[in-house]
Amino acid sequence: MEMKIKDIFPILEEMAPLAYAEDFDNVGLLVGNQENEANGILVCHDALENVIDEAVNKKCNLVVCFHPILFSGLKKITGKNYVERAIIKAIKNDIAIYAVHTALDNHPEGVNTIFCDALGLKNTKILIPKENFIRKLVTYTVPENAEEVRNALFKAGAGSIGNYDNCSFNSNGMGTYKGNEQSNPVIGERLELIQADEIKIEVTFEKHLESKILKALFQTHIYEEVAYEIYDLKNQHQNIGLGMIGELATPMNEKEFLEMVQEKMQTGGIRHSQYLNKSIQKVAVLGGAGSFAIKNAIRAGADAFLTADLKYHQFYEAENQLLLADIGHFESERYTKNYIVDFLRKKILNFAIIFSEENTNPVKYL
Repeated sequence: MEMKIKDIFPILEEMAPLAYAEDFDNVGLLVGNQENEANGILVCHDALENVIDEAVNKKCNLVVCFHPILFSGLKKITGKNYVERAIIKAIKNDIAIYAVHTALDNHPEGVNTIFCDALGLKNTKILIPKENFIRKLVTYTVPENAEEVRNALFKAGAGSIGNYDNCSFNSNGMGTYKGNEQSNPVIGERLELIQADEIKIEVTFEKHLESKILKALFQTHIYEEVAYEIYDLKNQHQNIGLGMIGELATPMNEKEFLEMVQEKMQTGGIRHSQYLNKSIQKVAVLGGAGSFAIKNAIRAGADAFLTADLKYHQFYEAENQLLLADIGHFESERYTKNYIVDFLRKKILNFAIIFSEENTNPVKYL
């Protein structure tokens, strides 16, 4: 199967749309020429030097990693640190590096769903829904054109709300307009004041789809000048965001719960706040560094919050309201590689998609 590296990007975007990533993040193609023919994909957690060596040995010229090896700007690339050495090795060997990070964190089937599934949590929902991500399009057209416009907008991705699609609101009204001498009106004549029956069509959409949706609108709307408005909405996106909260099938005491977590997530140790002598059933999770979400977990009524990279004083923020546990950064994202490999193998048949055997967890346990 012959394809260029760039031909794999739409599949990666289906799994982890780059628009879902946090503003601070660095996702997508970080290193390499997207026009090169793809030989194989190596999936890893961190694209370190040893992983690039593995890619060379296994004849993979695209490394798909979870964490971006390039996170901030580089003024010099001299090999003085692990980031620069990995980048130099990748460039020398013509290997492309593509990172997904918070694009997959925010996806409803991504990192935190994987985390919840590993623990057997049910009735899950997003802990911190994404804000400033939904927009609304309002347009006006004649009744004869309304269905064509609506269907085109739906096909472009507008009108999807949670478990429903093809969602719109339509109302009848009267529109007025008068074209100047350079106009070419579909209804009426130049310089003639027109009153026409029109349908107002309203749909919401995820903001990264705006150009695609406007293209669909302009291609199907019959007016010479398409009347439309776009608004930013304050609504939270309930299906995209960071962290998740769900429930255990059966309540557990605190010690049994942490032992179960340690076994399921294969962690060498768990740092946690003091026991509150209450059962655990409602559990919040956030893979990676998640101290910023402690208050969200408390507000959501969680009995326990599992995350990573907690500092000493942040354990006090549990405020005796929940069990706060740091299970390790790598461990909280442990099964992400598996998910990426499985996804790509389902989408790209008869192509080398290889699970990296390198353990890039920098934290070791006694």
